Amino acid sequence: MSVLTAGPSRSDLVADTALALLAERGMRGLTHRAVDEAAGLPQGSTSNLARTRQALLELAVRRLAEREARVLALHEMPDPRAGTRSLADALALATHRALTRNRELTLARYELALEATRRPELRAYFDATGARFREQLAALVTGMGSTDPARHTLSLIAWADGLMFSCVAGSFGAEVPSLEEVRAGLRELLDGMLGA
Repeated sequence: MSVLTAGPSRSDLVADTALALLAERGMRGLTHRAVDEAAGLPQGSTSNLARTRQALLELAVRRLAEREARVLALHEMPDPRAGTRSLADALALATHRALTRNRELTLARYELALEATRRPELRAYFDATGARFREQLAALVTGMGSTDPARHTLSLIAWADGLMFSCVAGSFGAEVPSLEEVRAGLRELLDGMLGA
């Protein structure tokens, strides 16, 4: 007896294809027709699912959030009582995944983030999808005794985002730090903020 496994939904296929096109071709290369062609769908399929460009971008952002949640592995974040070393280890693993196995997804995120600066309706949608991780990180640093959780959360996210941007799209694009190098940087940052 064979077991049938369901493939991705059409919505997920369109969104994943849109993310791949963003990473490969940039925002100008993302069209309904290009998604249909790259996904092997009949012409008009993407338009039936997401009629406007805004709807297509929102679909991509929603799927980005789902996939990045797996990369960030929020369920793997430590209990605050485990200390700063455990948090540095977990954040380093998530950041390194984004730099290596999920490099294209990270590049697509930067394309969407830049587009959101020009589209207020997308900005609100983009920011809302990232709130879950920010809130969980704020709870972790609060539980570890942060005297200024909002500032410390911003510093951690800015550090990781800066590293990822530099290594995916910036001047360090040809260099990917090792997991240990990412961990060392995060430990230095967390030790400075929260103490060893």
